[in-house]
Amino acid sequence: MAYPDLSHKALQELASKWSSLKPGRPLKVHTDTSNFFLLEYGDILILEGRPFLIRHNAKEGRFGLDDEEKFWVKRSIDLDSGMPKIIKCVFLEKFISRIGDIEFECFRSPKKEARILELVDTLPNFMHGYSAPDDHGNIVRVLQFIHGASLAEHIRNIASVNDHETYFYRHFPQIFNNYIECVEGIRFLHDHGEKHGDIRRDHILVDRESGKYRWIDFDFNFRQRESLYGYDLFGLGNVLLYLTGMGDILYQDLRSSNHPALARLCEGDVNIVFNNRIANLKKIYPSIPERLNRILMHFSKGANVFYDHTAQLLDDLREAQPALEASA
Repeated sequence: MAYPDLSHKALQELASKWSSLKPGRPLKVHTDTSNFFLLEYGDILILEGRPFLIRHNAKEGRFGLDDEEKFWVKRSIDLDSGMPKIIKCVFLEKFISRIGDIEFECFRSPKKEARILELVDTLPNFMHGYSAPDDHGNIVRVLQFIHGASLAEHIRNIASVNDHETYFYRHFPQIFNNYIECVEGIRFLHDHGEKHGDIRRDHILVDRESGKYRWIDFDFNFRQRESLYGYDLFGLGNVLLYLTGMGDILYQDLRSSNHPALARLCEGDVNIVFNNRIANLKKIYPSIPERLNRILMHFSKGANVFYDHTAQLLDDLREAQPALEASA
C-alpha cells in the first residue's frame, strides 16, 4: 500500500524518529537502485510508493570475514510499519566453481530469488519477504529481518564449552533433526524446479524466536549439464560434515597435534570439495554411527557414488536418525 504523503517534509518527519540529519544536509530520496553505492545512511528509498530509511550496509560473515561489507544489501527501516527490513539491490556477478572434476558456472539471479520468496512465503525454514521493482525496473528484494545467529556461529558457541563427545550425545541429535528439516526445505525447492544455489552453513540462521533453522540468500544460480541439483547437494554435505564434526576437522590441525588417527587416514578420506578437511569423521570420532558415516562418505574424495536428488539424501538421513535419538 502506497504511503499517502511522500513530500520531503513528511519523509523528514517520519525519518526523524530513527535518524537526525546533520545540519545543512538535505534529505536524499532515491527511486533508482542501479548504483547502490549512492544509497547512504539516512537516505530514503521509495519502492512502489513505500518509503524505507537506509541504515548500514549488511556484512558478510563467511569464513570469519565478519566486517566485509555487502554494499548492495542495506539494513533499513520500513517507515510505514516501523519494522526493520533488509533491502537487497541488484548485483550481478559470475564465477566458475569446481567439485572434483565437475565444473559449475555460478551467477546471481535476482529474478530467481524473487520467485523463491513467493514460493516459500509460508514455509518456516526460509527467510521471508517480497520483490519490488524500483523506477528503473531493478528487482529489489525486501526481506524480513531474522533475529538470530548463523548456524556456523551457533555451533562455534556450543563448541566453546563442550568437547565432541558431550556435543555429539547431548546437542547433536536435535541439531541433526533441525538439519533434516533444512534438507526437506531444499527438496521442496527442487521439487518445484528451483535451486538454492549457495548452500553454506552461514546461509542458515537459527531464529531466536522460533528456534527454526532458516535458509537465507537464494539469488545464486548455477548451470551444470550432468546434475541439475548437484551443487546444492554438495553444499548440504559440507554443512552436515561441519555439524557432525562440531566444526571443520582440518588435516593440518590433526598433523600439528600429532593426532593418532593420522596413521589411519588415506587420500579418499578427505572432503571432495575442500581437500584439507576430513570427511571420514568416524576415523576421528569412533562413536559416530556407521549409518551416519556412510552418508558423510558420499561427500569424500573416495566416493564412487554421489546423491542425485535430495530425496535420496533424506532417505539415508532418516535411516540414521533412530541411532542418534537412542544415544541422546
